[in-house]
Amino acid sequence: MAATTAQTMSTTLLLSSPKPPSLSTSSFSLLPLNLRHRRPISLKSSTTNISAIISVGDELPESTLSYFDAADELQTLTISDLTKNKKTILFAVPGAFTPTCSQKHLPGFVSAAAELKSKGIDAIACVSVNDAFVMKAWKKGLEIEDEVMMLSDGNGDFTKAIGCELDLSDNPVGLGVRSRRYAMLVEDGVVKVLSLEEGGSFTFSGAEDMLKVL
Repeated sequence: MAATTAQTMSTTLLLSSPKPPSLSTSSFSLLPLNLRHRRPISLKSSTTNISAIISVGDELPESTLSYFDAADELQTLTISDLTKNKKTILFAVPGAFTPTCSQKHLPGFVSAAAELKSKGIDAIACVSVNDAFVMKAWKKGLEIEDEVMMLSDGNGDFTKAIGCELDLSDNPVGLGVRSRRYAMLVEDGVVKVLSLEEGGSFTFSGAEDMLKVL
C-alpha cells in the first residue's frame, strides 16, 4: 500500500512540474527584438559581376522617365529631352530614402550643383527605380529645389536597357530589382564618362569625382 501511495505521489509531482522552456522556432520569434540574432542589412548584390550593356562612347537608349514639376503635376521626360544638345550628368541610386543615397550620394550633387553648372553642365538628374510619388517625397524630405531633377524609372525600363539592374531580391528589406549606383557624363546623348559601382557601393560615383573629369 505504501509503495502504491509513493508511486502515485511521484506521478503527481512529475505531471505538475513546469516544462523546460522550448527552443522551437515559434518561441524564438516571440523573443524581444534585442535578444534575437541580427545581421546588418546590406545593399550589395550576391553577384560580383559589374558589367553593363552601356559603355563609354555609346548613345543612351531612348526611354521615358517621370517626375513631379513645381506645380505638383506629374510629367514625363524622355532621355532625348534630357540629353540632346546638352551636357548632362545622370546618376543613379539603388533606392530612395536608403542611407548612403540620402546622406551622401544625392546631397553631394545638390551641394555641388552650382559648381558643376559653372563648368558647363546643363542638367543634373538622379534616377531611381522608384515611383514618381516616392521620388517627390524624397525630394521634399531633403529640401531639394531645382539643383537636381528627381526622375522615376518606375518599371526599371531605362535601367534594364543600359544593363545596370541590381537584384536585391534576397535582401530582407524587400527591395527587389533596382539600379546599380553610377554616375555618367552624357554629351548630346553619348556617354563620355561612366563610373559604375559594384552594386550599392559608393566609392567613385560622387559629385567630387565628376568635378574632376570636367
